[in-house]
Amino acid sequence: MPRLFRMLPVGLLLATLVPAAADAAPWQNATGTVYLDSNQNAQKDASEPGLEGIRVSNGRDVVVTDPAGRYTLPVDDDTILFVIKPSGYRTVIDELNIPRAYYIHKPNGSPKLDFPGVLPTGPLPASIDFPLYKVEEPAAFDVVFFGDPQPRDQKEIDYIAHDVVEELSGVNAAFGVTLGDILFDDLSLFDSFNRTLSHIGIPWYNVIGNHDINYASETDELSDETYERVYGPPYFSFDYGSVHFIAVDDVHWLREGDKKLYRSGLSEEQLAFIENDLKHVPQDRLVVAMMHIPLVRSTPWIEPRREKLLRLLESREHCISLAGHTHHHEHVLMDAQDGWKGAKPHHHIINVTVCGAWWSGKPDEHGIPHTMCADGTPNGYTIMHFDGQKYLLDYKAARRGKDEQIRITAPEVVTLADAAKTEFRANAFNAIPGATVEFRLDEQPWQLMTKTQNEPDPIFQNLVNEEKALKDQLPWRKLASPMVCPHLWKAALGNVPQPGSYRIQVRVTNPNGQILEGDRVIRVQ
Repeated sequence: MPRLFRMLPVGLLLATLVPAAADAAPWQNATGTVYLDSNQNAQKDASEPGLEGIRVSNGRDVVVTDPAGRYTLPVDDDTILFVIKPSGYRTVIDELNIPRAYYIHKPNGSPKLDFPGVLPTGPLPASIDFPLYKVEEPAAFDVVFFGDPQPRDQKEIDYIAHDVVEELSGVNAAFGVTLGDILFDDLSLFDSFNRTLSHIGIPWYNVIGNHDINYASETDELSDETYERVYGPPYFSFDYGSVHFIAVDDVHWLREGDKKLYRSGLSEEQLAFIENDLKHVPQDRLVVAMMHIPLVRSTPWIEPRREKLLRLLESREHCISLAGHTHHHEHVLMDAQDGWKGAKPHHHIINVTVCGAWWSGKPDEHGIPHTMCADGTPNGYTIMHFDGQKYLLDYKAARRGKDEQIRITAPEVVTLADAAKTEFRANAFNAIPGATVEFRLDEQPWQLMTKTQNEPDPIFQNLVNEEKALKDQLPWRKLASPMVCPHLWKAALGNVPQPGSYRIQVRVTNPNGQILEGDRVIRVQ
């Protein structure tokens, strides 16, 4: 049995490091069986049948198992073999709810780095077998998405526990995904972080981010060694229900002169994998690409590889993508200006972050910073509802009611003489481009609001101004700089017939029919 699964006696590959050999070993052929593990002992017993038609990859090639469940793939001395989980099956899931559907082949282990990589795995096993288990997977299901939890230390892992994990415990979702920046550079925290998230109680996949790599590495190929020890392949794919998910590693570590830094980019091997993977995915399936760095408005991309990725995604009739990284929440409909050449715009979602603005700002009564994102969005997470080719994203603010979707900023009190021309703002966190945004006072007719141009969220700006007034006396971590809010609308109050208390109601109707609502009371004297 391969040394793949953490709960098996042979365990996952942990601990100290051994330098890799200077010269790469020649290519070998790895072979094995994907089988139905009827007795759930994670070992291939003689009576257990192989499964035909299951995809297996070496990170570049994708092959399909034969009628006996057998596959053959070439490997070198730095290869991770993994199963592409089919619909209606699950893989081994360890005690921390992390899926384990891979085998690491690094005969000499990882080179010595700041944080441990993979121990030497030894000679290639004669048969690398992968168990699968039959499960029911409904067509309609939910997925939890985290952007950037990014804890610096155990204290911030505790913030995560109280801010989002406790309220998600027992959530009725198929699985969860962290969209990169699982940690904030200190890779020794992986175990504590995983143990904390395990209390949510659902399988949890992880996408690699720029703060999850080993900065001591000289090359992109070796920057993922610690991540691979903890989670396995840095890119992979799987099916759930009738949806195909692809986890993309778009963090490229490189040296420029005397500096080591990252860019947005994919290896040629990964691009080949995505191309080969999609050949096996029917066009009527929704494809969901999950990455850390957005396809737009972020760290410069290695341009030819961005173009190749966009061309691959354009080949799909039904495709969306999600990212994190920029610490705000935004729906982007990519078109020709963004390099998208598809027949219709591509829906790219920059997901709200769990850490908000890096766990900054004044702590509340529980000691947790308010950590508002720079666009004025409260920190939190999203839940995506899937049903065949249809999908709907719900935003959820951490430790707040699910109805908190719009923040209205208005004066506490205005005079009757000034009321008609008094403006207010509505920050609709989960608004999609093309949304209709309306307001009304009490039961007056609904009126359209105007999208703002080049304005920050006023509440976030006020918080930043308050911090500036304190100068260097801040007893908490300083907030990020305000950004132009991509989902902010404005309107004047208009007709106010007489002094009194009025309820401002705001209604957002997204192009997909989703309705978001918010309100605020204002006094007129």
